[in-house]
Amino acid sequence: MSVPAPETRPPTPIGAAPSARLRRFGPTAIKTRANAVTLTRLLFTIPVLMLVIDRDHGTNWAIFTGWLVLWITDGIDGWIARRDGTTRSGAFLDPLADKILVLGGLVTLAARGDLDWEPVTIIVVRELGVSLYRSFEGRRGVSLPARRLGKWKANAQFLAVALVLLPPTADTTWLRRAALWTAVALTVVSAVDLYWAHRRDGRRQVSHAL
Repeated sequence: MSVPAPETRPPTPIGAAPSARLRRFGPTAIKTRANAVTLTRLLFTIPVLMLVIDRDHGTNWAIFTGWLVLWITDGIDGWIARRDGTTRSGAFLDPLADKILVLGGLVTLAARGDLDWEPVTIIVVRELGVSLYRSFEGRRGVSLPARRLGKWKANAQFLAVALVLLPPTADTTWLRRAALWTAVALTVVSAVDLYWAHRRDGRRQVSHAL
């Protein structure tokens, strides 16, 4: 009598999505590696912004380097989250840390006279408006997942601040202004994209229910 061979599963490919391999953390987890990176970024935001306020020619490179490190950690925690499994706490903490860092940098530079208030105000109003919209929808049990344009927007904002903090080696005023207004454009477009995507998904859910 032959004995059936035990069932075997093929190994999960390297780089596969969390759904295709064992998740390290469930969606309700809080103590995750990605959250640790996010909280570290949030912790170092205040000292970096304090250096921006009092920056001079002797500390320009140190501040610029610190900003780049914080910017890079935004990509690191996202990469870790995709490998370990996304969580609700991470979905809340990561954009919160980004907003505190970017808006803090933009407002600080505008207060110093390094940036114009008009584009900075547009960005601040948009970010606060979208945050309130997410909070309102969240109370109704509706989740607004991040969109790709939102990530492009965040990187454009990080870049706009980085170019201002970059120690001057030439007259790059035009480049800084172009980067800032590009960030403004992506900020507005991404808000519209988020709203219409939410409306479209809502209509699709209603049609399915019918």
